[in-house]
This record gives sequence, C-alpha cells and structure tokens, in this order.
Amino acid sequence: MLQGLSKFTRITGCLLIMSLSVTALAQSRTDGSDYPNRPVRFLATQPPGGAIDFIARLISQKMSESMGQQFVVENRAGGSGIIATEMTAKAAPDGYTMVIVGPSFVVSPALYPNLPYDPLKDLSAVSLVSNAPAMLVVHPSLPVRSIRDLIELARAKPGELNFASSANGSSPHLSGELFKSMTGVNMTHVPYKGAAAGITDLIAGRVHLSFASMASVVNHAKAGKLRAIATTGARRSSIAPELPTVAESGLPGFETGSWQGVFVPARTPAVIVNRLNREIVRAINLPDIKAKLALDGTEPGDMTAEAFAQWLRIEIPKWTKLANAIGLKVD
Repeated sequence: MLQGLSKFTRITGCLLIMSLSVTALAQSRTDGSDYPNRPVRFLATQPPGGAIDFIARLISQKMSESMGQQFVVENRAGGSGIIATEMTAKAAPDGYTMVIVGPSFVVSPALYPNLPYDPLKDLSAVSLVSNAPAMLVVHPSLPVRSIRDLIELARAKPGELNFASSANGSSPHLSGELFKSMTGVNMTHVPYKGAAAGITDLIAGRVHLSFASMASVVNHAKAGKLRAIATTGARRSSIAPELPTVAESGLPGFETGSWQGVFVPARTPAVIVNRLNREIVRAINLPDIKAKLALDGTEPGDMTAEAFAQWLRIEIPKWTKLANAIGLKVD
C-alpha cells in the first residue's frame, strides 16, 4: 500500500503510526485500564498483630490471588495513623499506594490542627472494609436493663455514674461522650491504659458501664459477670441478635464502632478506585473471611466508593464537633 508513496511520505506515515501507538499505550496506563501491572504497596496504620494489620493481611491475600499482583502489607504505625495516611496522600495517584485506617481517621482533624493532609480533599475513599459495633455493658448491680433505664438513672444521679474506656479519644470513650451529648446526661469518664484493665474494674464493680468491644465483653455477658444492654451499630449484630441497637432503643442516629477503611491518593482514576472497591467487597464477603471476622463481632463492609465517601462527609464533622465540644486533647 505504501509502494506508490515517496520515501519521505512513507517515513512520516510510519512515525505517525508509532506516535499513535505510544499515545494509546500511555492512555491505557493513565486511565488505569491495565491496573495492576506491578505490586501494590498496602500501608497499615497499626503494628503487626493489631486489628487493622489483621484485616489488611486477610484481604491483601485474596486481592493478590484475584488481581494477579502482590498487595504487599507494610506496617507504618505511629501518630494515630497520620504517618501512613500522609504517605498515601502524597503518593502518586496511580493506585499503587493504598492505606487502611481506623476510627482515629475521623477524629484526627480535631486533635491535630496542623494535620499534614486534608482527609476529604487529599485522599479518595475506596471502601469501608469492616465494622465492629460496640456492646454497651453494665455491672449487674446497676438497676439498668435498657437504654431508657440508663438515661433515667443517669438523670437522677448526675455525675455519679462512670464509664470506662481504653484511653482518651478511643472508640469506647467517644461512644460514651456521644451518648452523653445525645441524651443530655452527665456521666464521668474513666480512661484506662488499655481495654483489659477497664473491663477488669467493670467486672469488679469499680466502674459502672462501658461501650466496649464485643470481643472483650461478650463472654463475660454470657457468664453473667456483666449485663449487656444494647449494641451500637446501625443494625443488630449477628453475634448478639437478641440485643437491640442504641438507635432503635430511643436514640435514632446513634452509631459507633471500630471500623476499618481503605484510601488511595486523591485524583486516582475512578476505574482504579472502583476496581479496588469491588475486589475488597468481594474479598471481605468470602465465607472464610466472614467466619474469621464474626468471631469477634466484626461485620464486613459493603459500600460503594461513593457511599463510603458520603458516609465520611457525615462522620468527620460529627466527631470533630464532639471532640471540640468536650475539649478532647492528645494524651
């Protein structure tokens, strides 16, 4: 076809074809159509052995198998998750750096005025991975069997009831503060250095109640050492379906828990974000993964990337407002 053309025209035509081929290849790389074509760096905001690390390794294995590239978990603990999150926010927006965070993500904007990233502008939400609602438990001597009972008793004895948490700013602490804010009751917060010490004192009757993780209290409740009143998720927990949620017990909108979520840098192509979302949702809902999570009351996430982003646009202002209202400070 090129025989009747001049040598110059033939060369020009070949160069044009080569240019179009390179352009098409570059386009396939920038729009994410060939993703992933190399290993993916998966940052975890906790050290090995923590809940975030555990879940990261569960889903990274499944994603490596289904996507044909290694998702390599790298623990970058410290700074309430800020170190790993900042690394992700400043990485190239190509899907090859991602981070899994916990509840501190929505509280950090209130605690750290000079946060080195904007959680809504510098990161793209990919998927809510899992959520573990808390269980509201009281000492059996407390004359409380429902949320209504607790509210009435707290109003009758302002400041006399105390609730335990694992630390200032922890999920159990903020759950208690949210309860106080929504009901107008006055209860005293007693922070401990870790969950175990607080539960020990609760069983001994030295504190009255706690919004504790299910894993830490469900067996004590079954043994009668504690009395379970409600769970704190948006719906009843599969681990204790007989218990109502706090929301259905008279406080609509009350929802707390220890959750994990995945983010990539802002401006990561939507095709990559949506692919990662589908793979994470698929992995976390596999029967073997669900069974492992259910042992401690953790439920798999099942949100689109946009739904997760919308949820965060509600959660961050909610917890920032609460943290500012109670004067929460970094320990």
